Amino acid sequence: MQRRTMKKTSIIIGRALAPVVLLLALLWPYQAGAQSTSGCAKVVTVRAGDTLTGIAETHLADPGAYESIVDATNARARTDDSFPTISDETLIQIGWRLCIPPQAAIAAQTPDEDEGGPTGDQAAEETLLFDAEQLTIDFLRKGSYPGSEIEIEEVLAPGENYDRYIASYLSEGLKQYGLLTVPQGKKPATGWPVIVFNHGYIPPEVYRPTERYVAYVDALASNGYIVFRPDYRGNGFSEGEARGAYGAPDYVIDVLNAVAWIKQYPDADPKRIGMWGHSMGGYITLRAMVTTDDVKAGVIWAGVVASYPDLVERWNRRTSDIPERARRWRTQLLEQYGTPAENPAFWNTISANSYLEDLSGPVQIHHGTADATVPIEFSVKLFDQLKAANQPGEIYTYLGDDHNIAQSLIRPWRGHLPILMSM
Repeated sequence: MQRRTMKKTSIIIGRALAPVVLLLALLWPYQAGAQSTSGCAKVVTVRAGDTLTGIAETHLADPGAYESIVDATNARARTDDSFPTISDETLIQIGWRLCIPPQAAIAAQTPDEDEGGPTGDQAAEETLLFDAEQLTIDFLRKGSYPGSEIEIEEVLAPGENYDRYIASYLSEGLKQYGLLTVPQGKKPATGWPVIVFNHGYIPPEVYRPTERYVAYVDALASNGYIVFRPDYRGNGFSEGEARGAYGAPDYVIDVLNAVAWIKQYPDADPKRIGMWGHSMGGYITLRAMVTTDDVKAGVIWAGVVASYPDLVERWNRRTSDIPERARRWRTQLLEQYGTPAENPAFWNTISANSYLEDLSGPVQIHHGTADATVPIEFSVKLFDQLKAANQPGEIYTYLGDDHNIAQSLIRPWRGHLPILMSM
């Protein structure tokens, strides 16, 4: 199997990541890069007061694109001594020449290309090709998630203080792949804490486990967590058909099998497993946490965490020219079961929000106020529902920030993480 190996770089953690690691600190530990670009659209010289995020905002209109500048500059440094090799994105020097990559290269490197509602390419996947009863939480709870043998498929270049692998496991008999990181050094007596990392929507045919979300995974991995980022079926090299998340249970089933798989990993602490989910991955995280008791905490960024009635009635309805195929799963549900007002019992059975009293642990929510992909009202409403269900939770909002919370980037938080929960 041909894969592209990611190089090792330093990282910058978002302001949102600091509280993230505090929530996931129920799991304990000690205490970045994107794909290289070969050409420069322009070359800029670092001046007093410059920061990488500021330069990225000025020249690429996106402060979160600083990683692309780092990679493009480092790529040029290998063949041109006039460019520096950047080993720490938080430290740049006056006089350095930086390579600003073309916009086309930036588009291919964004952490997540989630389309929010099922539109465009995602819409083709979002169809109900089975009994819609399989969307119910009870269906997930009755499922079997036995785990499987641990298979290391490929050894990748290590991170700063952790090892990286492509690993595989089985989900409903289908071979699934994912990115696995394991801390170096002496592990705790009970094993390393684990974060199952649920990514947002990326077109399945272009998805690769070593691309996108690189800084986010590295931020968690470098703080002493085992991180496993499952690909979901039909994504990248994983077997099966990519039918999407909202009209099929497949991706949630794949993640539940990933949890069962990582529990058997020799270096993992099976009692300290948390989840991190972005956008569609937030939807998956919430459903997993009302299905299994194995997930002890969840962090959701810009999550699709609304009830199904709200997904049908309040998501993308402001866009009048959405093609009919983008509404197929919604249309089929409405045709088969009636509207939420007509048949609230059914719509409640497929909404994780109706089962919050059964959450397996605390949930921390993050959302930018300028998110144009997933309405911030979904996160705010979930937080209110957590309070009504007497469940522990927190919410962090980021003024003017986007779907990836890309503007809220600061130096990495370093040091020992406090114990949030006794296990």
